[in-house]
Amino acid sequence: MAIVLSESAAKEIKSIIKDQGLSEAAALRVGVKGGGCSGFSYVLDLTEESGETDEVMESHGIKVLADRKSYLYLNGTEIDFKDEVMGRGFVFKNPNASHSCGCGSSFSV
Repeated sequence: MAIVLSESAAKEIKSIIKDQGLSEAAALRVGVKGGGCSGFSYVLDLTEESGETDEVMESHGIKVLADRKSYLYLNGTEIDFKDEVMGRGFVFKNPNASHSCGCGSSFSV
């Protein structure tokens, strides 16, 4: 399994990379950190460098990186992008989460 992006998420990430003037080598770093209303929060960042211990994947032309610790919690996750009347942002579908908060930005296992 891997961390995958929906087509809409990949399109949004490509747009952000272009808007920020990053090179085509830029990658999406996905991680987790302690906190949030359910115990863990998702972290997204754009980077042009990968670490020695990163898990490296590719989805819809976007390189996706995750440190090994985060990958344990994120393996199998799909990241989508929603642009709706009630708001816009990235949405995580994480099969490892036993509970997610109402806003979808934190989870527990």
